[in-house]
Amino acid sequence: MAPSSKPLTFVQHAIDSIEERKLDPEWVIRTVEAPDWIADDPRPGRTRYYKAIPEFGDRILRVVCFEDERERRIITIFFDRDARRPP
Repeated sequence: MAPSSKPLTFVQHAIDSIEERKLDPEWVIRTVEAPDWIADDPRPGRTRYYKAIPEFGDRILRVVCFEDERERRIITIFFDRDARRPP
């Protein structure tokens, strides 16, 4: 998947999550730009991006984004203990 030319923006909740969970923002960008897999979010217009993060024991980072014609907004970020790569 080729990276989108749309700018990434972080909503305040995402910024707070990065700070509270001591996440590296580069992991978030890497997850959105080169995910291991992608899934639809139950909420319309949102997409879930998943990526194993080697620097964090290969745990799976989930990043939820809303995308429109101008930008991709990162809404929330967390390590998803229940994430399983689809078959």
